[in-house]
Amino acid sequence: MGSQSTGYVEVLVNRPGLLNELLDDAEVALRQAAMTQRCAGILVTRHYPGRYTLEFSDTVPFGETWEQTLS
Repeated sequence: MGSQSTGYVEVLVNRPGLLNELLDDAEVALRQAAMTQRCAGILVTRHYPGRYTLEFSDTVPFGETWEQTLS
């Protein structure tokens, strides 16, 4: 997993077998932070294979996680 700060996590992976585990761990960490702040939902963005970001987003309803893929 890459950098992490409140409301933002970057996941970098070069072994596909670890991808789901790392994304799940990142989502759990953000979900816990969201519960204390009650601020927003989580947006998962796939930038390219092996690079994902997870962040709080005002466009995502609180308690939900949405995904998007950039071209």
